[in-house]
Amino acid sequence: MPYYETVFIARQDLSDAQIKDLTNGYIKIIEDAKGKIHKQENWGLRTLAYRINKNRRGHYVLIESDVEAPAIHEMERTMRLNEDILRFMTIRNDDLSTGPSIIMDKTSRDSGDDKKPYEKKPYQNKDAA
Repeated sequence: MPYYETVFIARQDLSDAQIKDLTNGYIKIIEDAKGKIHKQENWGLRTLAYRINKNRRGHYVLIESDVEAPAIHEMERTMRLNEDILRFMTIRNDDLSTGPSIIMDKTSRDSGDDKKPYEKKPYQNKDAA
């Protein structure tokens, strides 16, 4: 079966429990079609690049799955009908990704204590040399 990566953005005024319910509903569609979920990540509430339906922020969720195309079409149809979903995108991949996504890796790196302080470089006058 092919691998699919789906990211959707939900409205900003939804609670974490509602986001979890939405995600579990889409996962159920995949599992009912005898698919397998490889990764599920909640990227949290993030600022959008531009307003979508008067929303400035949105909850981002990633689902990586191994399922046939009709299940993906059904999941996308359900997302299209749901007013809580602002945008979604599904991409077919040749192989599974390893480890956390770039977004999750970035947030875990930013929250660590291993940050290096900003180092100011000395001014070099090009004309003096």
